[in-house]
Amino acid sequence: MEKPQALLPEGARRTAAWCVVVLLVTGVAAIAVWLCIVFKAVVTPVLLALLGTALLGPVHRRLIRVGVRRSIAAGLTCVALVAVVGGAGYIVVSALINTGDQIVASLKQAGHWVADHLGAAGGDGVTNIADNAKQLLSRFGAGAASGLLEGLSVLGSLIATSVLALLLTFFFLKDSDRAADLAHSLAPRGTGDTVEAMARRAFEAVEGFMRGTTIIAFIDAICITAGLLILRVPGAVGLGALVFIGAYIPYLGAFVSGAVAVLVALADRGFGIALWTVGVVLAVQQLEGHILQPAIQSRTVQMHPAMIMIALTAGASVAGLVGMLLAVPVAAAGFGVLGELRRRYAPNGPAPANPAGPPRPAP
Repeated sequence: MEKPQALLPEGARRTAAWCVVVLLVTGVAAIAVWLCIVFKAVVTPVLLALLGTALLGPVHRRLIRVGVRRSIAAGLTCVALVAVVGGAGYIVVSALINTGDQIVASLKQAGHWVADHLGAAGGDGVTNIADNAKQLLSRFGAGAASGLLEGLSVLGSLIATSVLALLLTFFFLKDSDRAADLAHSLAPRGTGDTVEAMARRAFEAVEGFMRGTTIIAFIDAICITAGLLILRVPGAVGLGALVFIGAYIPYLGAFVSGAVAVLVALADRGFGIALWTVGVVLAVQQLEGHILQPAIQSRTVQMHPAMIMIALTAGASVAGLVGMLLAVPVAAAGFGVLGELRRRYAPNGPAPANPAGPPRPAP
């Protein structure tokens, strides 16, 4: 009996199957993003706690290795986190406040210089940026004063989010040894090992990103601050603090902070010093790109710059500044999961689970 002929050729059937898969994955991802937006009051502290756990994980494990109990080690680590973040936040905020007026005045002078030397027609659009910013801030302050209850509500929400994230970080560190059992209990039958391996790869990617970014941000800020102090650029400490903060938003943060430093140098020290400042910023960026990142972040998931920019754009559209801060770690975790799936389901078969030694606990 002759076999019935298919209505569509093989290529068309494969294309249709892949389209269905892509639509299903896109639909699930869209629902997941929508749920995250709806439950952002819970999702945001959890994600912040995971980032804190990834950053503090090595310290916690080292305390356990020297004989400290898990709960005490988690508590000491969280106390250290509060002390370090509080101290760093105080230094950064005080530096920006002390030099903020000087930086704003220099930016305004830079706007005048650009309008005069580059022939900008009517430099109001450039030179009045600082004035417009001050007006916006004054309007915001007036609105906050008139709506005191709303301002207190926002402040209370920020405090509650921070406290909840800190408590979750403590529990994630304390009970990280139970993460593998939890993954096996929640996974469908026969997929426990795969789910555990995916979770480990995702957490290792986030851990490497947080640790490496913090170290690189500190080195960048120190180098640029030293260079600006040598060039006697005003507000060098505040600009260094801006570089440290901007390093957590890859590419975009470095570009913005470097541009601000160059404009301040141009306004107060002239075109020659501005060129030297460009050289300092480019030298630090080359140091970061060719030495620091390969040496410090060699074990993290490497993403193409285009993918990082897409992740930043998506994060900003979903959750604003917080979304930009969380976008790259979440994308790194996703790439870690995809890498583990590709390794396990490659045509040559799965590689060894962990050739370097026994697996480390992950939250």
